[in-house]
Amino acid sequence: MNGHLPLILIPGLLNTARLWADQAAVLGRGRPVTVADSAAADTLGGLAEGVLRGAPERFALAGLSMGGYVAFEILRRAPLRVDRLCLVDTTARPDTADQSARRRMLMDLATREGIAAVLPMLLPGFLAPGHKDDPRLVGIVTEMANTVGVEGFVRQQLAILARPDSRADLAGIGIPTMVMVGADDQITPKDRAEEMAEAIPEAELVVIPDAGHFAPLENPKAVTAAMQRWLD
Repeated sequence: MNGHLPLILIPGLLNTARLWADQAAVLGRGRPVTVADSAAADTLGGLAEGVLRGAPERFALAGLSMGGYVAFEILRRAPLRVDRLCLVDTTARPDTADQSARRRMLMDLATREGIAAVLPMLLPGFLAPGHKDDPRLVGIVTEMANTVGVEGFVRQQLAILARPDSRADLAGIGIPTMVMVGADDQITPKDRAEEMAEAIPEAELVVIPDAGHFAPLENPKAVTAAMQRWLD
């Protein structure tokens, strides 16, 4: 049955469908794949409803970072429509006060000076230390950020700022779940993934080598192989 199960992929902050391009190409053989727009609304509720409006009746759901926050919101609103869940480089926790303050600073800077002003502050966290000077990866991340633009970035940050603590919801997730994290993820590190995997019944934890926060871009083959197993 799962060979034809529709798959919805949700990108993260300053991401476009390019984040999931390798996974969509391979996993889309024999199944419909949709990549959501994670900058289409300034609330998680708005983003979740946007996904659900265009979604089939039942689907597999994967989200990276902010996309994971949207996935949690989708589960709260329509739990019976999600067949299985893949949480990639994300956390169930809300922002700390320091994280929220930094988001507001970045929003203000982007509004005044453009995306190019904030990208150098974000790039070191997005990519593993060994990839931060990789011209191909930096080029893809820069292109995605420019496509999202300042207005999209502000909408995303507003949605992220208002997200609830999802830790209390984890024990109630009763569908096949994979929790994936880049071994070198500095934004939502391995302990955040372990926390979710331990709380979600029978969840599988997968650590992706040679990858940071953007694991689907940094080690696409490993991410795709793990997701294929999750879907099967």
